[in-house]
Amino acid sequence: QVQLVESGGGLVPPGGSLRLSCAASGWIGGDNIMGWYRQPPGKQRELVASITSGLSTAYADSAKGRFTISRHTAKNTVYLQMNSLKPEDTAVYYCNLDERFGGYSYRNDWGQGTQVTVSS
Repeated sequence: QVQLVESGGGLVPPGGSLRLSCAASGWIGGDNIMGWYRQPPGKQRELVASITSGLSTAYADSAKGRFTISRHTAKNTVYLQMNSLKPEDTAVYYCNLDERFGGYSYRNDWGQGTQVTVSS
């Protein structure tokens, strides 16, 4: 079973930066997508950014130009660098690992979440 452990959340003033990390333990398939999702208070969970095992990235419109997703393949770790944070970025951020074979997902795991609060 894969375990995902997030770290790096916290309280930051508007305009500040945070770097989230997510380390995956256990055996992971070579074809996978790692992503960051967030769930603001009272709202549904939404995709923030994702990165494939081939290092292709995708971003939500709200994250473009401010957030950068990256991964260290050998460490099975994904990062989310968040700059120019806004109060509306306040949410619980979740790491996700989607393992695929032949274009189909065969396993999908979530981390426990880390709180990000942007406030003065």
